[in-house]
Amino acid sequence: MASSKTLENAKKWLEIDKNPDTHAEIQKLVDANDLKELSNRLDERIVFGTAGLRARMQAGFSYMNDVTVIQASQGLGAYLLQHFGHDAARDRGVVVGHDHRHNSARFASLTAAAFITQRFKVHFYDDLVHTPLVPFGIKHLGALAGVMITASHNPARDNGYKVYWDNACQIIPPHDEGIFTSIEKHLEPVCWDVDLVNTSPLVVKSLAKVRAAYLNALKSFTGGPISMPTPPGFRFVYTPMHGVGLPAMKAAIEGLGLVESMVIVEEQALPDPDFPTVSFPNPEEKGALDLGISLATRQSIPLVIATDPDADRFAVAVLLSDASSSAPTYSILSGNQLGILFAAYLFETFPKGQKPLEKLAMLASTVSSQMLASMAKTEGFHYEETLTGFKWLGNVALSLQKNGFDAVYAFEEAIGYMFSALIPDKDGISAASIFLTAVIYWESKEGLNIIQKLEQLYKKYGYFESHNSYFISPSPLRTAMVFEKIRTLKDDDESDFPQRLGKRRILRWRDLTLGWDSATKDHIPLLPVSRSSEMITCELEGDVRFNVRGSGTEPKIKVYVECKAESREAAKRGADEVAGDLEREWFRPRESGLKKP
Repeated sequence: MASSKTLENAKKWLEIDKNPDTHAEIQKLVDANDLKELSNRLDERIVFGTAGLRARMQAGFSYMNDVTVIQASQGLGAYLLQHFGHDAARDRGVVVGHDHRHNSARFASLTAAAFITQRFKVHFYDDLVHTPLVPFGIKHLGALAGVMITASHNPARDNGYKVYWDNACQIIPPHDEGIFTSIEKHLEPVCWDVDLVNTSPLVVKSLAKVRAAYLNALKSFTGGPISMPTPPGFRFVYTPMHGVGLPAMKAAIEGLGLVESMVIVEEQALPDPDFPTVSFPNPEEKGALDLGISLATRQSIPLVIATDPDADRFAVAVLLSDASSSAPTYSILSGNQLGILFAAYLFETFPKGQKPLEKLAMLASTVSSQMLASMAKTEGFHYEETLTGFKWLGNVALSLQKNGFDAVYAFEEAIGYMFSALIPDKDGISAASIFLTAVIYWESKEGLNIIQKLEQLYKKYGYFESHNSYFISPSPLRTAMVFEKIRTLKDDDESDFPQRLGKRRILRWRDLTLGWDSATKDHIPLLPVSRSSEMITCELEGDVRFNVRGSGTEPKIKVYVECKAESREAAKRGADEVAGDLEREWFRPRESGLKKP
């Protein structure tokens, strides 16, 4: 039965695919009667979720290719017409951009062609852009939606299709399900003309206009050229990680008046879809910043900054020891450390005499540090927690704005930082601009470097240390079985949830899969519940909090443990202990079939 379905899908693919390369891929598998690989490629359709599409580039309905991009665009266009109508499609249109990855420009042109055939105006970016220019363009141009062709920091073989709604946020339910349903109804590719973007009167080349507006908005937000005294000899190293960030970063740095201070990692400066100098083009990965740190060491530069390939995320390494010493040591700041530094700067520069402090709002995702919550409680501004992902952070920030809050900032531990005045999504270029401004501000006003500033914040709000890890799961079914087993680890039948982990009592249990929270009066969680994803949050004795969740994009169970204490050593010890307890008592790799990386 399966082979019959597979061969039928192969026949359908060969009928509709007009790309000679991917057509040949499937034909070769058919000729070889490789039913296993044909089934892998064709029997399951690539899922359109809140992150849009992301997969390896190869032939088949399960992967990123011309066929699936055209199908997604046709379905998205039909869904937008259903919601906004033909007049809005013609008048407001959609924004389409792309990065430098293999096939990105082609996928963007096919995306635009699908919209054009449905009579949409298309604001087409005819050059490489960093991802935040798409949501900014939606906001600036008043567009209905936007598509960015990128796989961000994924391996070179991957690509993706990222969708933004008319509020410039990434889509959230129920739009993802609605778009997927619409795609299923529009599977026959209509237009393969990649040159239509150059000939159709419906296409507007808006990039120059949007880019200028973005840089003006960024300059306005940061205050333009830095007026404070810059530390003597202030320099920093920047790497765009073989991505598209350099032009935008140069323009932003020019706006700050710091052109002479930036030293570029030349080996990683230009867009290269093969990412030749890194094994994985993610600034968080071990070794990714080695070239930048090596350059900083040779030139005695105390600061290294980086953006990921599509420049929506931001990373930092700082010198711990004297740069002139025989073995200078650099520390890569965690996403949580950067997150609290941004929050501190925005709080310190908030116009408290002009705006009520209680209306200032900052946000973080549930897997990120609770240090921001501690800061908010101490200082008196509003803190909001959201589910993982900037689709939630952005939409919740906009909701807070509608309710009278000044939701200036949000962050996530995976080195993503959002400044609402610009866009309701993460942005590595604006993060770099604000970070450099903050560095100079603290040096000028307080005489503190970044490490000293962090220590000041820890002393005021508590020391927070994390132990983040993951287990590799062989299948979604195994992940579900592991979580179901965890829920049965009760002391008795009368308990609603497990009472202990290791030597610590569990003080709060929140299950966003089943929809239960011990901390609310009606035991209904305040955050959205989803039966299709596994997520449990616990608070333990000793100021420890952890989240465990099944990854939506990888075959992993992710673990985020954080402990607050009066010293860094005690906080780290607490986080490490609980991480060990989770492995021994909950995840049990030898018994469960999970694997440690």
